[in-house]
Amino acid sequence: MFFVDFPRQIVIGILVYLTEMKKIGIITSGGDSPGMNACLRAVVRTAVHHKIEVIGFYKGYEGLIDNDAVNLTTTSVSGIIQRGGTILKTARSARFMKEEGINSAAKNIKDLGIEGFVIIGGDGSFRGAIELSKKINIPIVGCAGTIDNDLVGTDFTIGYDTAINTVVEAVDKIRDTAESHDRVFVIEVMGRDAGLIALRSAIASGAEALLVPEMKNDIDILLKKIKNWRSSKSSKIIIVAEGDEYGGAYKVGDLIRKTCPEFDVRVTVLGHIQRGGNPTCMERVNASLIGYNAVLALKNGHKNEMVGIINKKICFTPFEKAVKHIETLDRDLLNMIEVLSS
Repeated sequence: MFFVDFPRQIVIGILVYLTEMKKIGIITSGGDSPGMNACLRAVVRTAVHHKIEVIGFYKGYEGLIDNDAVNLTTTSVSGIIQRGGTILKTARSARFMKEEGINSAAKNIKDLGIEGFVIIGGDGSFRGAIELSKKINIPIVGCAGTIDNDLVGTDFTIGYDTAINTVVEAVDKIRDTAESHDRVFVIEVMGRDAGLIALRSAIASGAEALLVPEMKNDIDILLKKIKNWRSSKSSKIIIVAEGDEYGGAYKVGDLIRKTCPEFDVRVTVLGHIQRGGNPTCMERVNASLIGYNAVLALKNGHKNEMVGIINKKICFTPFEKAVKHIETLDRDLLNMIEVLSS
């Protein structure tokens, strides 16, 4: 053999060099979330440190299909760790749901000589990664980026902490006017399929009640509770996830008005302010840890896995398991809301 006269350590070193990853691609996909930029920055700077070229694609899978690419350097990601949103932009791609779109994306990856790929996104983004992996034989890793915190395999997704802090700040301000006028406020937060934003923000803001998609037939319990509220309560805050079975805050507000006409009811929908804003300190640290370890995961041969943090430790979850929605909420936290709001 060619290496027969070389010491074993030198042979291993040469083989590692020959197989070392030289170029990776990256997208931010799906709904934007605070901390995506911090994660992107960590991926790029870690890759550059390891002498790996980084190609970014604008607007997620759409940019991958159109080959709308840019070389990313340490300078490209300077001054973004504190910014919300994503400098690579994002989009939901209907074209990527079709065979033609996936084939175009795979071809562009191959033509550019990309040897590994990082996807920062949520459930839909990782489902797309599963389909993409069937067309290209390169390692793909995911960074959990979604404000909903509805992925299996991480305690907190990128964007969740900032989103719930945004909700709490808004509810605190609403409570001021609720107390001044002795009103009931029904506040809608994001969470079409998951009530995790609603759950933690309800606890942190001292809300009196909670409605989420995971809990069914809870409106009767809520209405009974409202009728029994003590008169000394100067404000009543009800947090409703947008995916609640009764159709959101406006419909819940109407039900309360009809059943409890003695209350002055107001409705507020927080909407997209929950997606924006500067990421919190916790967000920036976690996003950086996830991005840093995403590159190491590619170098170490991880494939089709999401990088997450569980009990302060980096862990890896196959995409197929990560995309499964958490269907139950922590019963202890739900019980705690009942006790503390009485």
